[in-house]
Amino acid sequence: MDEIINKVAQSGLETIDLEQFYPQGEIVVFDIKDYLFMGLILKEKDFRAAMQSHDWEQYRGKNVGLVCTADAVVPLWAYMLVMTNLEPVAAYAAFGNAEFIYNTLYLRNLGTIDLSAFTDKRIVIKGCGDKRVGEIAYAEITRLLRPVVKSIMYGEPCSTVPVYKKKG
Repeated sequence: MDEIINKVAQSGLETIDLEQFYPQGEIVVFDIKDYLFMGLILKEKDFRAAMQSHDWEQYRGKNVGLVCTADAVVPLWAYMLVMTNLEPVAAYAAFGNAEFIYNTLYLRNLGTIDLSAFTDKRIVIKGCGDKRVGEIAYAEITRLLRPVVKSIMYGEPCSTVPVYKKKG
């Protein structure tokens, strides 16, 4: 009887599952438009009072995007004032919508990878999973790995699409 040989296991491929770097925690948005007079004008005294009485604890441990969706001129100090209240309670806060926050957190998580562990390795970036991994993650992992790896493939070890192979 012929022995079954697992060629995938012998291939020396290493798989990276981008779901491991998926942003954790709820993402919410703080919209300055909700604090504008008639939805258009920021009155400094009223805005400061609203920020002082606002329940900032609702953002505890959450990832917060700071935006103004109204077509209004908002002084830059207003964003700074909001951030002084968000920074102590939010897990992460930055100017931008929910998608921006998601992308920023994904990039930060990918930035923690020890690239030296992949030097001259053949890497497969896992293609399917339970969570939606966006284009930003696939582009960033490729940017990070390309200088150090022997090759990059996409998919599953048994069925890959070649993406990059070091020459020479």
